[in-house]
Amino acid sequence: MSPRHAAVSFVSLRAIMHEPIAYFDHDADMGIVGRGQRIEEAFENAATAVFAMMTSLGEVELRESVAIEFEEADAEFALVTWLNLLLGQARSRALIFGRFHLRRDGASWSGTAEGEPWRAGLERGVEAKGATLTGLAVTQKDGIWEARCVVDV
Repeated sequence: MSPRHAAVSFVSLRAIMHEPIAYFDHDADMGIVGRGQRIEEAFENAATAVFAMMTSLGEVELRESVAIEFEEADAEFALVTWLNLLLGQARSRALIFGRFHLRRDGASWSGTAEGEPWRAGLERGVEAKGATLTGLAVTQKDGIWEARCVVDV
């Protein structure tokens, strides 16, 4: 297709800001973003962004559930804690998670991650080693929560 006839697609910035997950560039690591109507939903979508780097989540069967509980008053530290607890549970149990649920009551957070053991049919993508404090931010703007950080890959 010649440049004169190339198809051009424009997406409004507002539409992009309402996508549930996103990525941003960061040297050798990967920046992740989770968005949602509630802070918990933004954290769930941040977890989705992390695990979507590792495999196609649409292929993950939700056969096992793991409970995650922690105490953290600071929302930014809570994000890193949530993601690192998920990664630790996935690694220690040789699981890949495909769905996440999180609740908060003050500084108490409790959630679940559902997935399955790694199997031959799941294509492995980028291994996420851990969430870092780099680029860490949890903010709310125009009724949308955004949770972001850099993940060590």
